Formats: sequence, C-alpha cells, structure tokens
Amino acid sequence: MFKPVLLAALIGLTALPAAAETLTVTFSNLTPKGALMVALYKGEDGYSSGKPVGSQQVTVSGDTATATFEVEPGQYGLKVFHDLNGNGKMDTNPFGMPVEPFAFSNNAKGRMGPAVWTDAAFEVSGDTTQDIAF
Repeated sequence: MFKPVLLAALIGLTALPAAAETLTVTFSNLTPKGALMVALYKGEDGYSSGKPVGSQQVTVSGDTATATFEVEPGQYGLKVFHDLNGNGKMDTNPFGMPVEPFAFSNNAKGRMGPAVWTDAAFEVSGDTTQDIAF
C-alpha cells in the first residue's frame, strides 16, 4: 500500500510547473503621454522570431513607468516602443526608420535593426529587475 501512494506522489511532483519568478521592469526618461508596448521573449529563438511569451501595454502618465511579469527561470529579452500617439503601432518614416522611441533590455542598442540577442539577453533566477532608460 505504501508503494502506490509514494509513486503517485512522485508522479505528481514531476508534473509541477517551474516556480514563477517576478520580473519587474522600470522605464525612465519618458515623455508623459501615450503608452509603452512591451514584449517579453524567452530564449534566443523567441527573440529572433518575434514570438513573445508575454506582452503588456503600460500607460505613461509621468517620466517613469513599470511593468511586471510572472515568469519561469531562464534567459529573456525585452523589446519596447513608446506609442506616443496611441495608434497601437510603431510609426516609421518613409524609409522604414522608427519615429517613436524604442528600447531593449539591458539598454542594448540596435544597429540598423533591433538589438542583438547577446546584448539584450538577461537571466531570471529569483525575483529580477530590469531598468530601461529611453
């Protein structure tokens, strides 16, 4: 009788999801209008393919704002743009260059496109913070 109960308990333990950690992202140097469009990516494949594991629209009413995500431990990257006019998309000029502010995790800089994964990647293990300045 002891063995089936122990076996059931062990099977139940292996089916548990990874513990959730809190990722808090603080944005600074903002123009107090519009909203931040925040996309969170897990791993290099997700970041490169543009398939976020989480996203948020954060209203900007001051020069700072905060977004919070509950995530599994691992490597992540953030892509963010400040939608100043509230149309829900990143506006560009006729040459395709963004005309609204944008940023990446680790304050990584893009060169003729988004910041590369190696510059934007950060580790979440335990509660983690990211500070991104516009």
